[in-house]
Amino acid sequence: MTPPPPPPAEIVYSGEYSVNPLGEVSFGKLCAQLPSVLRRIAAMSWAMDRRAVVLLLACQLVTGAAAAVLLTATAAAMRPILGGGAVADRLEQALPALLVVGTATALTRGASSVGMYASRRLTPRLTTATDTALVEAVCRVEAAAYAVDGFADRQEAAEMGVARTHVMVTDAQRFMSALVRMVTATAVLSLLNVLMLPLLLLAVLPAGVGAVLTARVDYEIHYANVADRNVRGMMRWWSTTPKYGDEVRANGMTDYLLFWYRSLSERVDRRTLAGAPRTLRIALLSSLVGGVFLVATWAALAWLAGTGRVPLAVAATAVVAVQTTLAALSQVIVNGAAVFHTSLYLSDMQAFLDDAEKRAPQRRGLSVSAPVDEIRLEEVSYQYPGKEKPAVEALSLTMRRGEILAIVGVNGSGKSTLTRLITGIYLADKGRVLWNGSDLASVDRTTVWRCTGLVPQIFAQWPLRVRENVTLGQPRTFDDGPVWEAVDAVGMRDAVEDLSNGLDTLLAREVFGGAELSGGQWQRLACSRALYRRPSLLILDEPTSQMDPRGEHQIFEEIKAIAADRITIVVTHRLENTRIADHIVVMDGGRITEQGCYGDLVHAGGTFAELLALSKDR
Repeated sequence: MTPPPPPPAEIVYSGEYSVNPLGEVSFGKLCAQLPSVLRRIAAMSWAMDRRAVVLLLACQLVTGAAAAVLLTATAAAMRPILGGGAVADRLEQALPALLVVGTATALTRGASSVGMYASRRLTPRLTTATDTALVEAVCRVEAAAYAVDGFADRQEAAEMGVARTHVMVTDAQRFMSALVRMVTATAVLSLLNVLMLPLLLLAVLPAGVGAVLTARVDYEIHYANVADRNVRGMMRWWSTTPKYGDEVRANGMTDYLLFWYRSLSERVDRRTLAGAPRTLRIALLSSLVGGVFLVATWAALAWLAGTGRVPLAVAATAVVAVQTTLAALSQVIVNGAAVFHTSLYLSDMQAFLDDAEKRAPQRRGLSVSAPVDEIRLEEVSYQYPGKEKPAVEALSLTMRRGEILAIVGVNGSGKSTLTRLITGIYLADKGRVLWNGSDLASVDRTTVWRCTGLVPQIFAQWPLRVRENVTLGQPRTFDDGPVWEAVDAVGMRDAVEDLSNGLDTLLAREVFGGAELSGGQWQRLACSRALYRRPSLLILDEPTSQMDPRGEHQIFEEIKAIAADRITIVVTHRLENTRIADHIVVMDGGRITEQGCYGDLVHAGGTFAELLALSKDR
């Protein structure tokens, strides 16, 4: 009997990031934090578009003033309308006040339209700014951060903060507008009868408490679903991108991947649906309590009018004022909760950005410039976060300009980690990496990377034109001569000229008019990218693993031809290719176990000789 496919693993966090920051939020805390949240939103908006912020503030002031005028004019209109005399005479007496009411209403609507315009000016720019800041933070963070537990999931939580940016200004605007209307209506109502205010507050307060409790439930569900949404998003991309479609189909993976995707989605939905009864209970209870106090409010107003304690015209105005105040109070509470709710996601985003800034390479005073004559490693060790053993341990090595160094070893022996330490992508936990005598721990690594050309084992296939795939946005001249030189160096001229638009061809089959390269052609293009830079340090990690023998031969001939001007490092499993190297090091368990030239190692009877014999015995 065939066993059923296993469901996706449950991810359970521990430590500081396992704590839901909304877990202890109370109504009082919401009120206490709202001013700081609004200041933060205002500061972000002011930095982005001052004119739009001024427009928004002006609209709030106009709305408040119009609300006060509206209620005052309503009271003035009610006296003649509800008084004695002919209808025509009463309407004539009320006409000036009614015109004021119409003008105030028009001003309110106009201010609302202008406020919406200002909000639409701000929102896309704020969203773009926060989104760009997040992408920049991830691009600039130390590469070692990717190995820290929970980093990717905190990035997913930060992405939600970016997504919520588009409602941030709207929430704040609605809150401030409601607050202004509430203050205005409250002032008018206080003049009519001060006893109405406590009843109105009690009628709205349950809705505020309910909004806070609902926000707590929503954020709790969001927080619980972060990991599953992150994994589901990654799996969605890997499952649907055409680049891996052959593997998915030919290996019969479709049904399992769909099962896996559905299982994750259902788990997310279960958590979301589990919150629905809780939010329903909160809404019903808050509505019930609020309704009781609202009935009491209207009853009190009826009693005041019925007993003659307030004139009929004042009572009619009080009805309008109560409705205005009640609506404004409700909006203050609901939008205040929305602003606070949004601020939680923004806090996730800001916490991630702050953490990423701490993990970004610190710029130092020293710099490195070409040519790089010597790179030396002195007792260097590096251990990945969460791992028990170092990936590289107590390793010493010297590389000089004009030499080709080959690094070989079994998978997991530390070869790629070593290249990351040499280039400063990782900083050593112990020991020193010296470029021309300068310790990378004290050097601005952007100056190091300007001198570096790297062809990694897993290289990017950028959805750019051929030209940009070679220059990667860093052209040295305005003509294509150097680009064609790099293309020729890897034997790609014929392939590029056969494309529909030559160097201008977009290398993205998924886009209309785009083209696709074979795996070997992509690898040649990655090599051309490194060669185009003319770096002082050239590192090639399995640079020909997908190439045919002709392409492989051409690449290594090019490596030999340009080796005199730079330090060249080749990481390879094809040991025959190490013949071009001046020096070979064999790694095992993060240490150098053998080193020497090809001829010496072949006859040394060690790991190199064993691996070479195994590669020939096929």
